Amino acid sequence: MVIFAAFVIVPFGFLVSGLIINLIQLVLFIFARPVSRRLYRRINTRVVELLWLQLIWLVDWWALFMIITTPSGKEHALVLCNHRGDIDWLIGWVMAQRSGCLGSTLAIMKKEAKYFPIIGWSMWFSEYIFLEKNWAKDENILKAGFNQLKDFPTTFWLGLFVEGTRSTQENLQAARDYASLKGLPSPRNVLIPRTKGFVSAVAHIRSFVPAVYDCTYTVHKKQSAPTFLRMFTGQLSEVNLQMKRYQMSQLPEAADGIAQWCRDLFVAKV
Repeated sequence: MVIFAAFVIVPFGFLVSGLIINLIQLVLFIFARPVSRRLYRRINTRVVELLWLQLIWLVDWWALFMIITTPSGKEHALVLCNHRGDIDWLIGWVMAQRSGCLGSTLAIMKKEAKYFPIIGWSMWFSEYIFLEKNWAKDENILKAGFNQLKDFPTTFWLGLFVEGTRSTQENLQAARDYASLKGLPSPRNVLIPRTKGFVSAVAHIRSFVPAVYDCTYTVHKKQSAPTFLRMFTGQLSEVNLQMKRYQMSQLPEAADGIAQWCRDLFVAKV
C-alpha cells in the first residue's frame, strides 16, 4: 500500500492539482497582469503557495524529514546556501514557510528549470530569474530581474546557489584541483563560489533588500541525504540548516570587495 501511494496516489494527486494551479496562473497572467502587475503578484503568491505547500507536506508529513533550522525574520533577503542535492531548494521553501513568506520566495536558476512541468511553469509565472549560462546575456537578465523586484508588493526571499552546481565528489575534486592551482584553501564540503551573480545582486538590490542570509545545509554522517525518491517513498532524513544574518549595508561597496566577501563566506564552510 505504501508503494502504491508513493508511486501512484501522491504523484497523481500532485499532477492534477499542479496543472489546475498552472491553469489559474495562466488566466491571471493573461487577464490580471496587464491591468495591474502589483495585483497579479499579490494573487499569484497566494495561488503558488498552495502548490509549494503540497511539497512541504510531502517533506514534513509524508517523508517525516526532520529539518532543524535557526530562526529567521520576515524581511526582504538575499539567501545564499551551499548546494548538496536535488531538493535543496525545497528545504529552503520549508524555511521560508516557517518564516511566513513561502509564496513570494524567488530564486535565480538555470533556464532549463522553467520547462519542467508544473513546478518550473509555476516558477516562471512567479517571475523567478532564469539564466542562460552566458554572462554576456545573463548580466542583462539579472539587471532586469533585480529592477523588477523594487516594487514587489510582499516580503520576498531571493535564493542563489553561488556554487553554480551540486557538490558531488567529482565537482569537489575539480574544485580542489582549481584551489591548488590558484593557491586557495582546499574545499572539503563545498565548492568555490562563482561570484559574478552575487556581485550583481548586491549592487542592484542593496538599496531595498536589508539582509543577506547565509545558510549552511548539512546532513549527519550516519544519515542518508534527502532525495526526491526518499521523499516520495516516505523515508526519514534529518537535515540541519544553520542560518546567519548579515546586514546588507555592511557589505563592501566595490565589486572586488563583494566577491571576496562571498569567497570568505565559503572558506568558513570548507
